[in-house]
Amino acid sequence: MTDSAACVATRDDLDALLGRLHGIAADAGAAILAYYHAATEMEIQHKADDSPLTKADLAADRCITEALEAFTPDVPVVSEEGVDAGRVPSVGRCFWLVDPLDGTKEFISRNGEFTVNIALIKDGRPAAGVVHAPALDAFWLGGGADDGARIATYVKDANTAQPIAARAVPDDGAIVVASRRHGDPEEMKRFLGGRDIADTRNAGSSIKFCLLAAGEADIYPRFGRTMEWDTAAGHAVLDAAGGRVTDTADSPLTYGKPDFANPEAGFVAWGKGV
Repeated sequence: MTDSAACVATRDDLDALLGRLHGIAADAGAAILAYYHAATEMEIQHKADDSPLTKADLAADRCITEALEAFTPDVPVVSEEGVDAGRVPSVGRCFWLVDPLDGTKEFISRNGEFTVNIALIKDGRPAAGVVHAPALDAFWLGGGADDGARIATYVKDANTAQPIAARAVPDDGAIVVASRRHGDPEEMKRFLGGRDIADTRNAGSSIKFCLLAAGEADIYPRFGRTMEWDTAAGHAVLDAAGGRVTDTADSPLTYGKPDFANPEAGFVAWGKGV
């Protein structure tokens, strides 16, 4: 598979690509769960930014990187753990963005809200992606083909995929999702302003994007620094489901910047028509 072929042209291409991503994410999830369910205590290291790193992060990274390099040898793979280790490839119009274990703190606390994230970027936008929550045996997949076709699906317990779609905000107000471990409540209050808010829910990792994509929530603001691999897969799923992701000035979130960092101010994920 070449760089040009990785940029899916038709619905059939997209369907095949999402099937392959489902399998790669499932294998990475199995590698993570081997550590998650181990009887021994987790070995935890810390990166330069003091974020935690476990053997599960590294095992998932190897699994995904090797699979993508075999699948698309001409398409660069940018992964969180690879960049941390100094492996920073040059990227073209198509490249992979990978967060092999998003929500390492959730993994360590064993609350189940951690994910595997793989996204294909085309011309600065997410073309396809998968978010897999291994402990929940759940997958959210989505993408768009060059012919205009879009697919957004939810797969539970390896059964048949069911379509998902972002929703319009109900008359009684929006449901906001927020990070379980990040954010400033006062900044959130200022941002939401005079919007009618029905409820605020907390969740870990990129599952928050998927709640919007499945029509279970409406707005996900995240303020402060994040990296492109933190958002790309969830962005792909939400975009395919009819939502969108912007910076805090309401411009589309884009990918492939030299440092692979999202805007310092943060981003906002929106449901349909918000």
